[in-house]
Amino acid sequence: MTLAIELTDEQARALAEAAKQLQVSEAELAAAAVRGLVSAPAADFANAARRVLRKNEELYRRLT
Repeated sequence: MTLAIELTDEQARALAEAAKQLQVSEAELAAAAVRGLVSAPAADFANAARRVLRKNEELYRRLT
């Protein structure tokens, strides 16, 4: 998928500087940021669900 986004001059400069420091292209850095953003909520939810299930494991065992 190809996506075009608009950045302010300041955001574009920050992206360029970060990409240069990491020795990747601006497109690669932006794509990595988007991948991280869209995958984090699912991981956070899964971790929270595991904690709740572990915490209440004995209660669930008694109810079944």
